Amino acid sequence: MEPLTRTQILVVMGVTAIILLIIAKVWQYFGSIALIKIQLSTDGLLYGASLAGVIIIASSLVYRVWPAYRQSADSYLELVLKPLVWPDLIWLGLLPGLSEELLFRGVMLPALGYDLLAVILSSLVFGVLHLSGSQQWPYVVWASLVGFALGYSALMTDNLLVPITAHIITNWMSSALWKFNNRTSDVSS
Repeated sequence: MEPLTRTQILVVMGVTAIILLIIAKVWQYFGSIALIKIQLSTDGLLYGASLAGVIIIASSLVYRVWPAYRQSADSYLELVLKPLVWPDLIWLGLLPGLSEELLFRGVMLPALGYDLLAVILSSLVFGVLHLSGSQQWPYVVWASLVGFALGYSALMTDNLLVPITAHIITNWMSSALWKFNNRTSDVSS
């Protein structure tokens, strides 16, 4: 795949977020689906931050021990992150963190039955969303596992704030760590 420019990546992120939000709202409207509540609370923020910490640590471990995942993640992250500058990482956390959680956990979980099977199915669809090429299957597996953790957290807490917080923090920290570790090869930023 041809490398994208910074502007192209930001436009794709924005357009993708809008499309996911439209899908979520249309599905919610026509399916008469009650959105999982976003309950602003210290506990919700702490649970989300804790879950993000677990995901980040687990991702680091998987990255070290699974060469196929490391190669897949590096390929995906280089495509997405290399052209971005540090302030862009704010959008990389917020746009997917909000739009993907609204669709996959906020609407899809209740639509599929708001149970463990719904968590599994929505996690698999979430993982496939992260497929950017046939060699990316390890990244899809990891995204599916993360999707499961995010979905399960929504199911257990009945609060969409938990997976939203976890997703945003995970995206911010993972992208910042990748940018920091690859700063010598990233002279354009």
